[in-house]
Amino acid sequence: MHTQSAKFITLTIFALLCLVAGGVSAQAPKTALAFKADAPDRYTVVRGDTLWGIAQKFTDSPWRWPELWNLNKDQIKNPHRIYPGNVIVLDRSRGRLALDGNTVKLSPRLRAEATAKEAIPSIPPHVIEPFLSRPLVIEPDGLERAPHIVAAEDGRVVLGNGGVAYARGMGQSKEPSWLIYRSGAPLVDPDTKLTLGIEAIYLGTARVTRPGDPAKIELTSVAQEVGIGDRLIPAGGLQIVNYAPHAPAAGLKGRIMSIYGGVGKVGEAGTHSIVTLNRGKADGVEVGHVLALYRDTTQVVDHTRPKGGPDSIVAVPGDRYGLVFVFRVFERVSYALVMQSSAPVRALDLVQTP
Repeated sequence: MHTQSAKFITLTIFALLCLVAGGVSAQAPKTALAFKADAPDRYTVVRGDTLWGIAQKFTDSPWRWPELWNLNKDQIKNPHRIYPGNVIVLDRSRGRLALDGNTVKLSPRLRAEATAKEAIPSIPPHVIEPFLSRPLVIEPDGLERAPHIVAAEDGRVVLGNGGVAYARGMGQSKEPSWLIYRSGAPLVDPDTKLTLGIEAIYLGTARVTRPGDPAKIELTSVAQEVGIGDRLIPAGGLQIVNYAPHAPAAGLKGRIMSIYGGVGKVGEAGTHSIVTLNRGKADGVEVGHVLALYRDTTQVVDHTRPKGGPDSIVAVPGDRYGLVFVFRVFERVSYALVMQSSAPVRALDLVQTP
């Protein structure tokens, strides 16, 4: 009995070791980071550069920026700043980039422009700035708890730029600037059909001219007509994106729920368009993640096979055709900028770790 038990334990341990070994070997090893044949040995950073654009000068895999600079996890979220005039050197023997100790002197005008506020950003800031200062996704009942406009001066129904209105629910808030919203379409996960949030419609900005309940406000800018019942959210500050482009540590898959500015699932997008993803903080998504774009698998009929037979339907895998950079993350939804695209980007297309 003892001999049989010992054999059983030995076989069990051996089987477990085989499973572990199989699991490790099944993981695809990361390919060696390859530099472009025409990658420069030295590059001087200029105003208007981005981390993404600089990486593309050296490699076709810009999401591997952390490897280019040998960054750890903390440094990815707060990478060393790169400024106009810095000189980047390619160390081909070590396969790394580094900053040269010397900096190219800029003209007085350019030097004045290259202030501490103008470190090189991750991606083009002018494309995403409006999306950094404004909340885009609200919990299903989030706006219901926000302050609201109860009346407009002179009994008006709608308000434009410079209009005066009265709002309730601001309480003791000392926030002088507010953003005006109304509820938009629900963001529905195309796979689970669950509502992940409500996309808020941005209407404009307002400032408080007299605190109280109701508070008196003046509309300082208007994107759409503002009316009674519209909601107000504190403006807050601009969030600058300077995270290093990087791939998720674990495999991540999701879908494009919508294209900003598109109509339902009809719109198409290209480079520098903004898309909404059905994955967020709860799924491990973080700012700076780079995801590859794929067409979904399609089912086609093989007419050379008997109709209705087991092999008459063929699954054709979708091709990879682009990359997106995640720049804003909510609990279950995130927003990404299309960085590369060799085909039109469509709602319901797949995104996954490159």
